[in-house]
Amino acid sequence: MNAPRTRVQRRPVHGVLLLDKPLGLSSNDALQKVKWLLRAEKAGHTGTLDPLASGVLPLCFGAATKFSQLQLEAPKTYTAIARLGQTTTTADAEGAVLRERPVDLVSITPERLAAVQAQFTGDIQQVPPMYSALKKDGKALYEYARAGVEIERPARAVTIHALKLALTQDEDEDGQPAIEMVVTCSKGTYIRTLAEDVGEALGCGAHLRALRRTDTGGIDLARCVTLQALIDMPEAERMQHVLPADTLLHAHVPVTLGEQDAGRFLSGLRRRGDWPDASAVAVYGDQPRALLGVGHVTSGELIPDRLLSPLEIQQILEGTPLHTERGSLETL
Repeated sequence: MNAPRTRVQRRPVHGVLLLDKPLGLSSNDALQKVKWLLRAEKAGHTGTLDPLASGVLPLCFGAATKFSQLQLEAPKTYTAIARLGQTTTTADAEGAVLRERPVDLVSITPERLAAVQAQFTGDIQQVPPMYSALKKDGKALYEYARAGVEIERPARAVTIHALKLALTQDEDEDGQPAIEMVVTCSKGTYIRTLAEDVGEALGCGAHLRALRRTDTGGIDLARCVTLQALIDMPEAERMQHVLPADTLLHAHVPVTLGEQDAGRFLSGLRRRGDWPDASAVAVYGDQPRALLGVGHVTSGELIPDRLLSPLEIQQILEGTPLHTERGSLETL
C-alpha cells in the first residue's frame, strides 16, 4: 500500500519569496514545494528557469501574483559555461552530440574574444531553438523536435545589455576548453542560442553546459534563500523570508492617497492630483499605510492598472493568516 499523502491546511499568504532555485527542478516544481512548505493558497513564479539552470527565482504568493509580470519583463543576468568544440541537438548538455570540431586555443586571444563580445552586444537577432516551449499551430516546438520534425523559425530581436567572455575549462568534462559568459539580457533571450552563436563565431561550435541566474530586475543572489534551507527551518522562520508584495515594485514611483481618494482608487476610479507623468506608480493608502495597487499618471490623472482586493489588504495589515472556506484541507 502507498503511504497516505500529507494533507495541508492552506492559508492566505501575501508576498514574495526570493528563491535560489536548485539544479534538477523545474521552476514549477520549485514553486509547488515552497507553496507546500508555506501552506499558501495561491502562488506563481516570475519566469522559467530550466531544470539544468539554478539561481534567482522570485516566487509570488497571494496579492503579489498580480505583479509577477513585472519580473517577466525585467532584464536578467546569467553566468554560463559553454563547452567549445561540440554542438548538440538541444544546444545544451542534455542533447546528443551533432558535430565535433577541433578548438584552436591559440587563435582565441583576448582581442578575438573582445570582437565576439562586441558582435553579440546590443540589439541582435536570435533564431529560437527547436527544443523550446514556443508554439507552432498550438503545439510546442520541442514536441516537433522530439518527433524529428524541423520547423522554420523566424529570427527574433533581443537585447544583450552586457556581455563578458573569458576562456576557461569545463571542469565537468575533464577540463575541456570552454567559454565563461556573463550576460545581462532582455526578456526572450535564449542563452543556449547565444552559446551556440558564440561558438560559431569562434569557428569551433559550442553548447551550454551550465547556467546560473544571478540577478533579475535588480534582485540578486545575496537576497535569496535556498530550498534546502527552507526545508530545514521551522515554519515560523520560513514566513520571515516572505517579503512584502511591493518588493517587486522598487522601480515604481510611490504615491500615497488619503482615506477618501484611497477608497475611490480601490473602486477603480481615476484620481486627480499634481503628480508628474509616470508610467509605473505604486499606490498606497494612508493611516494605516497599505499598498493598494499599481497604476500610471497621465496629465495629472492617476489611473489604476492592477488593484489589491479589500480582503487582501486586510490580511496583509493584520499580518496573520485568515482562514477561509477556500483555505480548507487539501491534498498535495
